[in-house]
Amino acid sequence: MIKKLYFVLAVAGLFMFNVPSFAAAAAAHPATKEVVTPASGDVSATEADAAKTMENEWNNLTAKEKRAKRKAIKDAVKTAKKNGSDTDLLLLVILAILLPPVAMALYDGISTRFWISLILTLLFFIPGMIYTLIVILGGN
Repeated sequence: MIKKLYFVLAVAGLFMFNVPSFAAAAAAHPATKEVVTPASGDVSATEADAAKTMENEWNNLTAKEKRAKRKAIKDAVKTAKKNGSDTDLLLLVILAILLPPVAMALYDGISTRFWISLILTLLFFIPGMIYTLIVILGGN
């Protein structure tokens, strides 16, 4: 569940904090071009080369192709969520009671449902919680 949470947050960050041009950002800060290795283990040269190749392929895509790839990733995440276990549902319900917009973001991503849940929660907490629980439990 934690890995799914990190993956969903990473994808949400990709959509929310999309930098218009990764190449322009790298040109402005040449020191950021280095490949950072994780502290938990060594990264082989082939993995670093694969990461560089994937980054170059991403930079060479048009805006339309990038949008299509992001949509494919979002659809894959939704499919993976639908095939989740009962534990995931239980954790989402608990989170929906405590923080309804966060539960909605994990369940459906940053979508119209998320914004409705956020507005209802900010105005009155109980309607936001009820709406989020209906969406989460109604979808399963």
